[in-house]
Amino acid sequence: MRRRTLLAGALLGATASPALAAGTARAAAPGPSVTRKATGRLDAAAVFFVSYDGLVNNNSFQKNGLLTYKGHQYAAWYTSTRYAVVARRVLGGTTWSTVTLAHRLKADDSHNVISMGVSKTDGRLHLTMDSHSDGFFYVKSVAGLLDDPAGTSWTSSVFGAVQTTLDGLALTDRFTYPQFIATPEGRLQLSYRVGVSGDGRNALAEYDGSAWTNLGEWSGSTGTYTSEHGTSTVRSMYLHGIDYDVNGRLHAFFTWREQNGAVMCSGGGITNHDTGYVHSADRGRTWRNDAGAVVGTTGGSDKVAVTDAGLVVDALGPDHSLMNQESQATDSTGLPHAIISYVPGRFGQCTTDYVRDRTADGRAFHLRKNSSGSWQKTEIPVVLGSSQRTKLVLDKYDNAYAIFPFGRIAGASKASGHTDWRVLFDGSGLNAFGEVVIDELRVKADNTLSIMYQEKSSGTTPSALHVVDFALPA
Repeated sequence: MRRRTLLAGALLGATASPALAAGTARAAAPGPSVTRKATGRLDAAAVFFVSYDGLVNNNSFQKNGLLTYKGHQYAAWYTSTRYAVVARRVLGGTTWSTVTLAHRLKADDSHNVISMGVSKTDGRLHLTMDSHSDGFFYVKSVAGLLDDPAGTSWTSSVFGAVQTTLDGLALTDRFTYPQFIATPEGRLQLSYRVGVSGDGRNALAEYDGSAWTNLGEWSGSTGTYTSEHGTSTVRSMYLHGIDYDVNGRLHAFFTWREQNGAVMCSGGGITNHDTGYVHSADRGRTWRNDAGAVVGTTGGSDKVAVTDAGLVVDALGPDHSLMNQESQATDSTGLPHAIISYVPGRFGQCTTDYVRDRTADGRAFHLRKNSSGSWQKTEIPVVLGSSQRTKLVLDKYDNAYAIFPFGRIAGASKASGHTDWRVLFDGSGLNAFGEVVIDELRVKADNTLSIMYQEKSSGTTPSALHVVDFALPA
């Protein structure tokens, strides 16, 4: 029998902000705000084509397409001639210096993103490129490039040859969704999917400063899931992200996507169901559910599976076009937060065209664990107006920001219990196509929200790619 843990907290309405203790002189923490600083152009004519309703230069699962490290910001994208490029600028500067890599985008597939990561142990920049259920392309810089950017030339010579392995380590010929994450010790991990949509498993590899090691798969694709409409025995776990918190715990929210469409009320929907959550206290070697029970071991026979107890923190069947790979973050105390989106039941109990229905009636929700250990969910009162995904950012005061398609920004204060969501920026003047890329590390570096977006175009006409900066509360 299918087992699940239901959401502990009810869908919340507005609540009063907690009062400061009497007699204290401490000023109240500021609420969320964004002040537009500057917009810089990365490329006047970046490659443009719509695939799976998205763009290859701006996809939600791109970790990282834009990142900050030691006073410099780095960006990666494909040009109109399909070459992969990486650029850098002094943090806060206006001039980007660009290096063209020896790789050209092989297919008009928005999954084939460029992701970047930093290995702090040796100061290298790592990139994976151009993969969707097939082989991948990998390149890394010389050691120390990121530790001494002013003293290291920014030319193609600082990047090694493009490889189809990780320095000789072959992972899989069915590789998708690369996401780089740095461990608290400074090692670099690579999260990726093995397999294909509807039959895929999540896996990890790790770089220690000298060599890559494949840690192995940690989620399983088998087991029986039954809805009111039918049964499926094969699936994929789609991550909303994978992040270390301030205490060194690794967090991952996810949805399941079933292979068999018989579980849906209509063939026009998506087989995604439920929001699950797992964490690891040993750098991704062992995975536990919310209650702390072990539910999977990386590289072992026991994988995190749809039949495991205690995984689901927000239950939802496959009839509401729940989106996969949305967004997550952890706050200053290590508590996990996520953005999920779907068509609420008040608009009907059966979506029949997920693009149309999500665009018309979809809503995003802020799901998070509170300090008492309960899960809470708040609907963000913004019409999606898009089938695409929303990004989540938390500032230094743990105020939450949802960055919607088209660059719209809404915020909610920690003081309200993250229930006072309101629009802070409506996207005016950006002409952004849809999903955007966020520099997660810059928020921590200098309280700036950097957003990479591409302008709307048509067909395959290249369009401009930009980075816009917003000051957050300091």
